[in-house]
Amino acid sequence: MSFPRAAVLAAAALCAVAAVAVAQSPNPPRSRGEYLATIMECAGCHTGGALPGQPDPRLHLAGSAVGFGIPGVGVFYPPNLTPDRETGLGAWSEAEMIRAIRTGVRPDGRVLAPVMPWHHYAALTDDDARALVRYLRGLPPVRHATPPITGASETPPAPYLSVVMPPAR
Repeated sequence: MSFPRAAVLAAAALCAVAAVAVAQSPNPPRSRGEYLATIMECAGCHTGGALPGQPDPRLHLAGSAVGFGIPGVGVFYPPNLTPDRETGLGAWSEAEMIRAIRTGVRPDGRVLAPVMPWHHYAALTDDDARALVRYLRGLPPVRHATPPITGASETPPAPYLSVVMPPAR
């Protein structure tokens, strides 16, 4: 089967226009790790102001002052993912970061917030997990402490979104 020359040229031109549009995108990913952080929607929780709908670019992936309240469990505030040594992941090793991403367990053995979809991130290839960590480590360090995790019987120090569990059927 052959296609008319005009159709082939039109298709090639359309592909070229699409390629230029992607290349000129206002925020094209700079790396595999940035791409992964984007499609994994890390910024949706871990960027200051993002949860109430007003993300602050100065707090990109620097943690949130708005948390998630889970009945009977507590309130969890998305932590700072930048390489700041005091308030972020700057003191974590690559292996510790990969373990947290894939298993939901921090270097100190505590479990990360149950709302983090680490079960899905467990499927990352070794190369993708390392690319994500390289991206996070390449961010500018932002000193931004987030509120501490609050137990179910404690008063949360900052606002939070409530996670409502439907009744069992």
